[in-house]
Formats: sequence, structure tokens, C-alpha cells
Amino acid sequence: MILVKATEDSEKGFAPTPKTLKMMEAMDRFNGDLIKAGIMKDGSCCDGLTPSSRGKRIAFDGPSRTVIDGPFFHPNELVAGFWLWEVKDMDEAIAWVKRCPNPMPGPSEIEIRPLYEAADLC
Repeated sequence: MILVKATEDSEKGFAPTPKTLKMMEAMDRFNGDLIKAGIMKDGSCCDGLTPSSRGKRIAFDGPSRTVIDGPFFHPNELVAGFWLWEVKDMDEAIAWVKRCPNPMPGPSEIEIRPLYEAADLC
């Protein structure tokens, strides 16, 4: 799973400016390359996730459940978008992420997290 980390900019919400529209066009082309290569299985990176101010968290403690309203602090610890890719190994995932256009107007990070497979859990 490829996680696009949130930034202060992404937490402000999407504003259609010439810069963001150009960024989205570049991301559309990159997503097209992923689809043609048979790598992208699912994703929201082109659409993105709304700011955490529109989100909720559910805290679990034994049988109790507590709903926590956003916004959530520390944007760099939040996710702004994701892809689910099928690649042969971490090196291939890294190579594809390096080809990705910057998903944010300023500095940003993308995190790669392998999924567990059934054999890993048995």
C-alpha cells in the first residue's frame, strides 16, 4: 500500500488553482501509467481524501466506543491519499514512487507499507 502523507496544505482542503490543476493532470498521467503496467489495483490518490476536519475516529477501550471529531493534529502523521499496488517487491514499489509527481504543492512524503499475506499470519 502506498500512502500519501498529509501536509498543512492538504489539511486546508483542495482549491482548484492553476498549480493544483497542473499537479492533478500530472497525477492522472502517472495513474494511467500504473494502470497500463497492471500495478494499480485501487486508489484514491487522484481524488484524495478530504481534510481530517471532515473525519471521525472511533476509539476502542474494551467494550466502550468513543467518537472523536476531526480535525486531527500533526498533518505529517495523517494520510491524504492512497494506492493499492501489486508489485513484485519493495524495490519495484520504490522505483514507481520515485517516478510519481509530487502529490502536494510543497514538500511531501509518500510511505510504502507492504500488506500481510495469509501465509504471514499463520
